[in-house]
Parts: sequence; C-alpha cells; structure tokens
Amino acid sequence: MKTIGLLGGMSWESTVSYYRALNEGVKAALGGFHSAKLCLYSVDFAEIERLQHAGDWDATAEILSCAARNVEAGGADFLLIGTNTMHKVAPEIEASISIPLLHIADATAKRLANVGIRRVGLLGTRFTMEQEFYKGRISEGFGIEVLVPNEAQRDLVHEVIYTELCLGEVKESSRQRYLEIIDSLHERGVEAVILGCTEIALLVQQPHTGVPLYDTTAIHAEEAVRWALEE
Repeated sequence: MKTIGLLGGMSWESTVSYYRALNEGVKAALGGFHSAKLCLYSVDFAEIERLQHAGDWDATAEILSCAARNVEAGGADFLLIGTNTMHKVAPEIEASISIPLLHIADATAKRLANVGIRRVGLLGTRFTMEQEFYKGRISEGFGIEVLVPNEAQRDLVHEVIYTELCLGEVKESSRQRYLEIIDSLHERGVEAVILGCTEIALLVQQPHTGVPLYDTTAIHAEEAVRWALEE
C-alpha cells in the first residue's frame, strides 16, 4: 500500500472528513484491521484565510509548498490538497515536490464524465466559483460546461462557508438557502451540482435534494484510496 500525503487544516472540519473517508475506504477494500497509510500536515487556517481574502496567493503558495515538501519528506508517495480553493496554487505546489499530485478537480470531472454529465453546477468559495483555475480545468480538460450561481447567491454561499461551516456551525436556515440555490441551478439546466468546497457536504447531502450532488471530498478520497492500493 502506498502512503497518502494530505495537506489539511483548511479547514480542520473537512480534514476530519478526509481522514475518515480515507481510512474507511482502505478498510472496505482490504477488510480486517487495515487502515490508510497517511502522512498529514495540518496548517493554521487563520493564516491561510487572511492571505486568501487579501489576494496574496503567492504567500499561500509558499506556505503550502513548504508543507508539501515536509509531507514528501515524511514518506508520502503522492499528495492531496484537502481543499478545493487552494488548488488555485496547485501548480506551484506541484512544482515544489517530486511526488505526484492528485488534483481534486480532475478526480471530480472524471467521475462526472464517466456517467455522461455534460452540464454541471458548481458551489464553492467565491474564489472557486468565479476564477478559472477550477471550473476552467473541468470545462477545458473534460468538455463539461460549468454553471455557477448568480452574484447574490455566490455571496451567500461564500459567507456561509467562512462564517459558519469552517467554524463547525451547521444551520438549518443555511441548508434551506443552499437547497434553493441548487434548485435554481437545476432550473437553468444543470444535470448535477458539484459541492466544490470540502465543507459543504457538512451542510448538504444527497438525501436533502433530488438533484444529483457530487461531493468533492468523498470523490477525492475515493480516488486516493484507488491510487494507494493499485499495483
């Protein structure tokens, strides 16, 4: 079994979901007492969040590249960045290490393509919804059209992530507002919706809606387990 490297702490609330999913995936595949071989580096999210909203992506890249080198030095065979937003600096991180990077957008887009989805909605931080590093990778690399909510809806989605979900707060009122946004995307013709922030699945799960949801945390972890166990 290969050792999975994980950059976590962005936020630690979703890193818990990664840790559980990776270990449950290995146990499901191998049985018994098996668990994932894992090297985790968890950053202080307060520092990253401040730099995100200041637009200082170079500084975030430096912090995470240093962390990634430490993960590689700890014996990881490949790397996960346990957050959608910070894939904005995935090229810089990837260039700083010699082990492969399993990109969350690639894992998600591959899953969508495998079931024939060609138009998808995207929820995430404002950075993920509005910038091209994520949705552009999906559309250009896999031929899938990506739609995002309108500006007011994007503001709401972003605010709930940072002021509630990243702090461990799950509110029914916010769930209902997210479900309304999911419904509005479906009315615009999307076949499914990507939960493109690793905290969103703490709030909204498939039983809450008839619109197919694709949880990037779960998909990323499942693909990592496959990488870890392949010969």
